[in-house]
Amino acid sequence: MLRLAVPTAVDPDSLAGFDPAAPIITLSGLTMGTRWQVRLAHLAGSADSAALHALIQARLDRMERALSHWQPGSLLMRFNRAAPGTWLHVDEDLAGVLHHALAVARASHGAFDPAIGRLTDAWSLGPRRHPAPPDSATLAAASTASGWQRLILAHAWLRQPGGLWLDLSGVAKGYAADAVADLLAAQGLRHALVEVGGECTGRGLRPDGDPWWVDVESPPGANLAPLRVALHQLSTATSGSYLGLHTIDPATGQPGRGHGAATVLHRHGAMADAWASALIVMAPAQAHAVAVRENLATRLVDPSGGEWLSPALAAMME
Repeated sequence: MLRLAVPTAVDPDSLAGFDPAAPIITLSGLTMGTRWQVRLAHLAGSADSAALHALIQARLDRMERALSHWQPGSLLMRFNRAAPGTWLHVDEDLAGVLHHALAVARASHGAFDPAIGRLTDAWSLGPRRHPAPPDSATLAAASTASGWQRLILAHAWLRQPGGLWLDLSGVAKGYAADAVADLLAAQGLRHALVEVGGECTGRGLRPDGDPWWVDVESPPGANLAPLRVALHQLSTATSGSYLGLHTIDPATGQPGRGHGAATVLHRHGAMADAWASALIVMAPAQAHAVAVRENLATRLVDPSGGEWLSPALAAMME
């Protein structure tokens, strides 16, 4: 039986520019090693699809030049290579991502950590490939060099304490989805669904008056009733162990062994993305307690296929 999750309130400001006669157009492209897609209600008199595609791609390319640990010349990689004690002036994207990332790092007591680039590198989750999994000595050294507590972000300046590597892959796609939605809003296009590598942000409504519906992905083999969420001024992100090795537990330096999947709904895409990354590495009881404490709209699926819905998500169910 299909289950629906709908926000408890409609934001009146989100109705600005609503046109029931507007056609829906779809745009797509590549970014951050994955695909992006936008579906939007295209208002008469707004930029044509080719111009909008170019604007979106340029915005995403700019973010990659700041946030990517795959591009040697990115702002992030300049920080990773900087000498101890260097203060690096960062752009609005790197500062914005780190603002959200550090908020989740503090609230999760480090279950999410944007400064474990040496650990993810040791596990071949970056541009460098190693012939074998890291041994205990390698992990110990990488852990010692890591840690969000060593970061100092003051206004638009970031201090390199020495040997610290950032890896923002657990938060950047959610941030990017919001950034594209903001770009469209600045063009007067306030009714759109943006997806970047599986992380989604929905703004406004479809021309038919429905919200932007998105189906929550379940791990293969999990016998769960389908869950469809209404992304009305909301973002959603899912992290799953079934997607392969991609999430490292900062506490152990090992791949996360908590849940099979964690889905989070949040008003900010970066926060949804980072919290999904944090919850997936926690033990079930801890993840449940944190989701309740932080009032997160969350679905957790354990490795055996059992499902847990947070009170905040349960309150949205129809």
